[in-house]
Amino acid sequence: MAQIVKRAYKYRFHPTPEQASELARTFGCVRLVYNKALEERTRAYTLEGRRVSYVETSARLTKWKRSGDLDFLSEVSSVPLQQALRHLQAAFANFFAKRAKYPTFKSRKKSRASAEYTRSAFRWRDGRLTLAKMDQPLDIVWSRPLPDGAQPSTVTVSKDAAGRWFVSLLVEETIRPLDPIEQSVGVDAGITSLLTLSTGEKIVNPKHERADRRRLARAQRNLARKAKGSSNRAKARVKVARAHARITDRRRDFLHKLTTRLVRENQVIAVEDLTVRNLVKNHSLARAISDASWRELRTMLEYKAAWYGRTVAAVDRWFPSSKLCSACGALRGTMPLGVRTWQCACGALHDRDVNAAKNILAAGLAER
Repeated sequence: MAQIVKRAYKYRFHPTPEQASELARTFGCVRLVYNKALEERTRAYTLEGRRVSYVETSARLTKWKRSGDLDFLSEVSSVPLQQALRHLQAAFANFFAKRAKYPTFKSRKKSRASAEYTRSAFRWRDGRLTLAKMDQPLDIVWSRPLPDGAQPSTVTVSKDAAGRWFVSLLVEETIRPLDPIEQSVGVDAGITSLLTLSTGEKIVNPKHERADRRRLARAQRNLARKAKGSSNRAKARVKVARAHARITDRRRDFLHKLTTRLVRENQVIAVEDLTVRNLVKNHSLARAISDASWRELRTMLEYKAAWYGRTVAAVDRWFPSSKLCSACGALRGTMPLGVRTWQCACGALHDRDVNAAKNILAAGLAER
């Protein structure tokens, strides 16, 4: 059965100098409003034990605009400022529900520069997007088409540390599930091989971070030599950010293609329920685990499976997938990481990772 989902389409765009200036002012005002509201809510919560509502912070915003010191807030669109307050409200709701840590202040250097516009603050006409306070539409690079008849409900504009501008359009899209199939697969996550499938296929880890490590290290050394606060240091920082962005973009593109393939080819995808946060505490493996991006891969699998009528079955992380013989079910006592092949007493010779993937598939299907 088809379902309607909200899906974000992200594109690069090239602003005019006037648009870039307007957006830079908006980013600064959004950050200021968020931080001032967080400061007041923290004061009320710490000193009075009182929770401040969104309505109260919205009223404060009106007062700030009328004050002499902050009257410049009226020069930018009011919608991104209100959205910043809504995001802060959501952050506090998650904190009080114990789903997240206490909200933190936004930094000019470390936080993502972004602004969110709802329908009242932009015009969408004939595939051209014009934001509030702007006379010209954005020059968007349409790398892929929007769904036919799509009408954006929310537009988020951002600028990354590498100086690239992006616009994300949130639209409602009708997604039809794929036809059911009988094929299922077990997936064992690794480092040498990014994934090993129960079919015996091993998907090589591209190791994007390692491939670009020399370029990144050179950029970081160059940055370290620049005087703090100088314009040359700012330029060097952008080069470092571009190196990081290249690694991130290539990794994400690979993961998207891989997860789409797995979802299209299998009805059930069984995976280990790994706790990446704990695994990266192993300093010997932290870099390799982070480069593999297991958490991002799992997230992609789950939302794509939900879209297309597939199932992701998570197997308990304590399940002894590597030590269990997939042929007879016998459990081996110990299995050091250095052991890549082993033979069971029943005579079955196992590749460690393929055997683990087969056991993960069996356990995932048993839990359905």
